[in-house]
Amino acid sequence: MSAFFAGTPSVPSSPAKGTVIVLEKGSTTMHANGTFEVKLTTQDSGDKNDKGAVGTMTIEKQFHGDLEGASNGVMLAVSTDVKGSAGYVAMEKFTGTLKGRSGTFALQHTGTMNRGTPSLSVTVVPDSGTGQLTGLTGKLDIEISGGKHSYKFDYTLPDADK
Repeated sequence: MSAFFAGTPSVPSSPAKGTVIVLEKGSTTMHANGTFEVKLTTQDSGDKNDKGAVGTMTIEKQFHGDLEGASNGVMLAVSTDVKGSAGYVAMEKFTGTLKGRSGTFALQHTGTMNRGTPSLSVTVVPDSGTGQLTGLTGKLDIEISGGKHSYKFDYTLPDADK
């Protein structure tokens, strides 16, 4: 279960490599890639034998690549008696740079695992960008391979493509 909560491989929903999407006049979807390390710390949530209990964890991440910086957040999670079935929601705040532009933004996670089949959505909270990341929108896909975490971030940012 901890691998699920550390970041579930997501179903590819990004356009084919090299595809440019024009969302509105002057707004082009940009792409960022890199890796991150994650540390989850379980908070005391009462009865550890109750699989249906809501568990709480803190999240600490260190990002590398096109995103350089750190994030902190909180996760709520529930597992079930059925192996491979669970769900979580989380909020995290990133502080650092995106392709050299500095600021902060928040990410919202919604994840489920249905008998081993993952579904994950990680999106930028609307209007959460600050500094040079003001106006940021986007979707972040997380991949895990060999215990290593990587991300693909499709985003729009005013004037980023100029």
